[in-house]
Amino acid sequence: MLDVITPDWPVAATIKAFSTTRNGGCSQRSFTSLNLAHHVGDDFDHVQKNRMLLHQSLELPQEPCWLNQTHGVNIVTATTDHTSFLTADASYTHQPKTICAVLTADCLPVLLCDRKATTVAAIHAGWRGLTAGIIEKTIHLLNIPGDNLLAWLGPAIGPEKFEVGGDVLEKFITSDPHAKTAFKSTTDNHWLADIYLLAKQRLIKSGVTAIYGGDYCTYSDDQRFFSYRRDRQTGRMASLIWIN
Repeated sequence: MLDVITPDWPVAATIKAFSTTRNGGCSQRSFTSLNLAHHVGDDFDHVQKNRMLLHQSLELPQEPCWLNQTHGVNIVTATTDHTSFLTADASYTHQPKTICAVLTADCLPVLLCDRKATTVAAIHAGWRGLTAGIIEKTIHLLNIPGDNLLAWLGPAIGPEKFEVGGDVLEKFITSDPHAKTAFKSTTDNHWLADIYLLAKQRLIKSGVTAIYGGDYCTYSDDQRFFSYRRDRQTGRMASLIWIN
C-alpha cells in the first residue's frame, strides 16, 4: 500500500493534493521502493509499475503531467497530451482533472491553489530555482492576488542538513538581503540553509501568507524519503495537485 502525505491545508474538497514517500512500490536496491522517475537509472518497467500503482491508489483522473526538470525557471501550462514531454520546473492549470506534478529528492516541492479552487500549480523549487525566482514567476503567471492563494511545502532537505557554500548564500542575499536570516554559519564559508524559510520569504514577498507544511527532512528520514544528497543514486518522490 502506498504511503502518501496529504497537505494539512484548509482548501475546498474539490482540490486533491498528495506527496508520495519512498514506500509502497516495487523498485529495488537504492530505488526501493516507490521510485517514480525514469531518469535516475531505475528499471523502466519498475517505474511504470510504480506509476500505475500511484494511479490506482490515488484514483487519479488521468496520467500526471510529468516534467523534464532542469533546475530552471521555465513554467508551463499542464497538458493532458501525454505524448509531449515538457521541459519545465513548474506547471499550472485552470482545468479540472489535469494533474500538475513535480519529482523531488531533497529539493522543495511547492503546491499552490486559490481559495476558490479554480487554479492549481506545482513547483520544483531547488536552491537554483528559488534564487532565480521560480516561485514569484509562477504566482505572476497565475494572475491571482497572493492573499487569495494557499501554499503547501512538501518534503525537502531540512535546515540542519542542507549545507551550502558561500556562493549560494551570496546568490540569495544579492536578490534579498533578508534571506541571510535563513542561513547559519558552520565552518569557514560554509552555511546551513533553511530551504523552507527561503521559500516562505519569497511567498510572503509575493503576498502569500497562508503557508502550510515545511516540517520534514528528506535527508534525516531514510525510512520514508529519498535523498539525493544522502545517497546520490536514489529515486524520486512525486508531489501532485489537481482540481477534481
